[in-house]
Amino acid sequence: MAAVEYIGRKATFWTVGRLRLAGLVAVLGAWELAGLSGLFFSDVLPSAFRIVRAMGQLLISREFYNHLWVTVFEVLVSFVLGAVTGTLAGLALGISRRAGDIFEPFIHYLAPTPKIVFLPILLVLFGVGMGSKIALGAISCFFPMALNIAAGVREVSPTLLRVGRTFNLTRSQTIRMIYLPALIPAVATGFRIGLAVSIVGCLLSEYKLARAGMGFLAGQYGDKFAIAHMLAVLIFIFVLASLGNAVIARFVRLPGPGDPSRGKTAFDK
Repeated sequence: MAAVEYIGRKATFWTVGRLRLAGLVAVLGAWELAGLSGLFFSDVLPSAFRIVRAMGQLLISREFYNHLWVTVFEVLVSFVLGAVTGTLAGLALGISRRAGDIFEPFIHYLAPTPKIVFLPILLVLFGVGMGSKIALGAISCFFPMALNIAAGVREVSPTLLRVGRTFNLTRSQTIRMIYLPALIPAVATGFRIGLAVSIVGCLLSEYKLARAGMGFLAGQYGDKFAIAHMLAVLIFIFVLASLGNAVIARFVRLPGPGDPSRGKTAFDK
């Protein structure tokens, strides 16, 4: 039975892989046809070859790596700050009904607000250096983390909480042994959304007012109408975001239907 399931998963993997490859080829073909159609200026839709050549030029440029390091550092720091503060706030909002009733409506109202509106205030507080970019990324990450964690806390089974009270668990033990194991799906979702919006926040602030970073570099190429190089930078940003999401998926695993650890808490061990 296990061998049949393995063969089925492998067949599904190759089928999906072929479909993804076919989709990529179709997109590249449509891109090339649109560029050759004459409906657009040739420099607006550069050929895939020109984009690949631009990527190669960037990869051998020391300046590119300087900009890449600035963005990676800003995103990592802002993501950690936003994730930590958002998790703590979400736990507080979810565990304390009074805190949730008072503060959660404000978070819900502010969450959809484009975070770029905070940039002028952050520039006054932190200047035009990395500080304002990190702060904007952290603010962007804070809201999805806080709301996902708060919602996850409220979905914890009341039976588990009653069992915890029966064992006279302290607040910290209840959080560690009951809430945190049950919050893995909420944490995974918050991490993925938080990382995405952290990247967006940092890149937007770099594009608007910065001297370094991938957003700044893309803006510079756009101003020079070097579209192939600008698209190459955007592709690198996409790869960076995809790698970050893959790392989160690797280390924050969501148990599947067949996983024996699904639904278990510290009391089941």
